[in-house]
Amino acid sequence: MPVVEQLIRAEEDGSISFGNYKLPEKKKLENFEHGGDIYKVKTFKDITKLESNENFVYESVPGTTVTEFKETEKGVEFAVEGSSDAQITLGLLEKTEYNVFVNGTSIGKMTTNVGGKLNLSVELSEEKATQVRVER
Repeated sequence: MPVVEQLIRAEEDGSISFGNYKLPEKKKLENFEHGGDIYKVKTFKDITKLESNENFVYESVPGTTVTEFKETEKGVEFAVEGSSDAQITLGLLEKTEYNVFVNGTSIGKMTTNVGGKLNLSVELSEEKATQVRVER
């Protein structure tokens, strides 16, 4: 799966794709409008971060490429790839329990903290995207 050269883009199915873990230096793109929201992305080899309407949405260390990112009333789902395993933090509802699935397999239930953040680690490769689904 190729990286997102323009840093963030809208997909035909209504999802967004963002991030470029192959960049040697940090790049950012602000004021990207999609679905009535304003997005901001910062990305490079060490970190990828996404904000929507100035609210935290996604962060990975090291940087990743995310495709098919969709937010719903129940949670989020996306495909992610990178050059090495990543620690991903998602901005969700605070103090809420979520079921987390990686490549269709449940890795258990996780509860967000007071700030609504949920942390998970995923094994990544550049050859195949890892599917992540987090739902209430």
